[in-house]
Amino acid sequence: MVDMHGNSPKSLRQDLLAQRKQFVASAGYPVAREAISAGLVSFLGAHDAQVQTIALYCPIQDELDLRPALLAWADGGTGKTLALPFARPDKHLDFYAWQEGDLLIPSCHSVPESDPNNPRRPQVTPDCILIPCVGWSESRAGDKTHYWRLGYGGGYFDRTLAQLRKAKPSLLCVGIGFDWQKLDDAQWQAQTHDEPLDAMLTESGLLITC
Repeated sequence: MVDMHGNSPKSLRQDLLAQRKQFVASAGYPVAREAISAGLVSFLGAHDAQVQTIALYCPIQDELDLRPALLAWADGGTGKTLALPFARPDKHLDFYAWQEGDLLIPSCHSVPESDPNNPRRPQVTPDCILIPCVGWSESRAGDKTHYWRLGYGGGYFDRTLAQLRKAKPSLLCVGIGFDWQKLDDAQWQAQTHDEPLDAMLTESGLLITC
C-alpha cells in the first residue's frame, strides 16, 4: 500500500497515518486485527516463563488495541503484571503498573498515561515492551536480520530502550504493525540512534531477529 519515495520522515509519517486511518475502516482490518491478537497470544505462550511484566500502550491515532488479549493474559496467571509508559520531561519513559479501570492522565502529546503519583501502582521494569509502529523496516548485516520501527519522531522509545537494555539484556521489544507498513530503503532507513526491535508482529506472524 505504501508507495512514497524520497519523502521526508515527517511527510512519510503523515502519509502512513492517513493510510492507517483508511485501513482501519476497510473490510480487511478485522481479519488483520484478529491475526495479530492471535499471534500475540501465541508469542506470550511461548515466552511464559520469561515474561512476567508487559508494557503495553493506550492506542491513539488508529493504533491496534491489544488490551483485551493482554488483560486475558494477566488474568490467566499469578504474578503477571501489565504496565503503561509515562513520558518524563527528559523524553525518557518510566513504566507503572496498570489495571483496567485505572484513572489515566493525558501526556503533553495527549497520550493517556499512568499517574506516577498513584501509590497503588508502583514503577516496574518490564520484561517485554509492545511498541506500535507507524512504519517498519528490516535490514541485514551478514547473516543477521534486524527490524526497525518508524515512530512519531519523539525518540522516547529509543532513549528508553538504550538505557533499559544495559540494565536488562533479556528485555524483549516487540513492534506491532501491519504488513503494508513495511518500508524499503528508498522510503526510510534507520539512523544510528535508532534502537532495533527484537521482533516484529504483523498479521502474517512473528518476525524475530536472527
